[in-house]
Amino acid sequence: MKVLNYTVKIHAAEEGGFWAEVPALPGCLTQGETLDEVIAMAKDAIVGYLASLVKHGQKIPLEEKRTLVGTLDVQVRAPARA
Repeated sequence: MKVLNYTVKIHAAEEGGFWAEVPALPGCLTQGETLDEVIAMAKDAIVGYLASLVKHGQKIPLEEKRTLVGTLDVQVRAPARA
């Protein structure tokens, strides 16, 4: 079994929760109430998307570059204002 990697963009939904898209797989979208849930749902969506391509004899798109898109919380000591 080959391991494929895809960039998943996760967005906060206006109504609460999160939604995710896979840019390399047009129309591959999902949503979840928590980050853990939307990540799990994204994995399921990718597997289902690729299975459908294989079933219909279509080529599986590959990403040229592996990219990690995200944010990090960083604590910094800010200078005191006078």
